[in-house]
Parts: sequence; C-alpha cells; structure tokens
Amino acid sequence: MEKKRDSLYASTLARGLQILRAFDESHVALSLTDLVVRTGLEKSAVQRMAHTLHVEGMLERDPKSRLYRPSHAWLELAYAYYWSDPVIARALPKLIEFSRARGETVNLAQISGDHIIYSLRLPNQRTHFAASIVGRRLPALNTASGRVMLATRSDAEIEAACATWPLAQGTEKTVMDRAEIARSIKAARTDGYCITRDQMLLNEISLAAPVRGNEGHAHAAVQVSISGITFDERQVLEQFLPHVLDTAAGILG
Repeated sequence: MEKKRDSLYASTLARGLQILRAFDESHVALSLTDLVVRTGLEKSAVQRMAHTLHVEGMLERDPKSRLYRPSHAWLELAYAYYWSDPVIARALPKLIEFSRARGETVNLAQISGDHIIYSLRLPNQRTHFAASIVGRRLPALNTASGRVMLATRSDAEIEAACATWPLAQGTEKTVMDRAEIARSIKAARTDGYCITRDQMLLNEISLAAPVRGNEGHAHAAVQVSISGITFDERQVLEQFLPHVLDTAAGILG
C-alpha cells in the first residue's frame, strides 16, 4: 500500500523515525545541520523532532558541541526485541555450543528487507570491534547469509532480488555482477549452503546455512567468518560445513 493512500500512516512519527535512522556507524554524533542533510527534512521540523527525541530520552545532546547521539534507550528497545523473537532464544545456545567446539566467529543473520542484519554474534579472539557488534546491516546480495536465505525462495523472487536489490563494493574483489550473484544463489539452493571469500573483508571466508521455517523458507541463517589466511575454501568446507549445517538444522526458523 502506498504511504500517501494509507489513512493510518502517521507522517509525523515517520519523520521522527527518519531522525533516528540518520545515525549509523559512520554518523555517531550529528548536528542539526547534519540531520537536515541526512534526512532531507526542513530545518524547523528537524529541530522539533530532535528536541522531542532528546526530551523523551531517545537522543543525548552534548551541551557544548550541541551534537546529538543515540542514548541508552536504544539498548532498551533491543532488549525488548531479543525477548520478543523466539528464534533468538532457540539460536543462542546452539551458537554458543558451536563457538565453544570450533573456536571460530559464528553469527545469526536475519533478513531485513533487502539487507541482512546480524542479530547474534559470538566472536573469537581475533575478531575486530566492528565485526562483534549486533545490529550491523549489510546488503543481502553481497553476503553468504543473504544469498543462502534467498536460495530458499522462488525463482521469481530470486530474479527480482538480483535485479533490484542494492550492492556495496566492500573490497576490490567484491562480486558486483548480478548474473554471477544469481548463479551463486542457485548453487546455494542445490548445495544447501553458500560460501564466499573477500566479499566484505579481504581474506575473510564466509560460510552460511539457512535456518528454515515450517514453510521451507529461511528468514535466518547461521554464518561463520573464517580467516582466509589460515584456511582455504576446501578446508573450511571439510572442517566446518557439517557443524554449520547441524547448528542451522537445530534452530527452527
């Protein structure tokens, strides 16, 4: 349904959410001018929205720099989400078991529109800060987890996604050819897993298996990130694939 034709759509609330979505890992503290640029809203509207969000505890404001940043209230919302999603509760013990047994970084990724979002992350000792924080979003087509989830959809859905979903050049080796990505997704459907290398980080091998729901579609995936310096793709499949498949199968999506 188009937003303008939706009588229940609250445009004021939507503008407030635009303010919140202006913040990300590259924009952690923003001025009013920054928010205007990031949202495309009028300055007067941004000023009212930002002030209200500050009063309501959703944004902190530095009294000297006058920069806004997310408050701890965002963590409260994340806490509520974790309790509301049964997949999280079922997945966490399985991922802990995998992490202890294999000693490698393991994540639960979930589909979020045309992106994936990491909702659980258990890093190993070599993982850097950015790769250990939950909530990171990446274009689904660029990731093994996104492709393996798409592989459980119909041919028409895969074709539409490969034609229209966004891509991001993570490294010089990131595959940007949509036909090649479509072939990777079709291969994942046949194989039951997807493996990629150097797509978002150089020397990173990503292996993912789908967490299927009752209808057969996957809305989540178990994904491991492994050093491409220590292992090659063949070794990753030999040493980790059975465990990734078992972990994913133990979680009902």
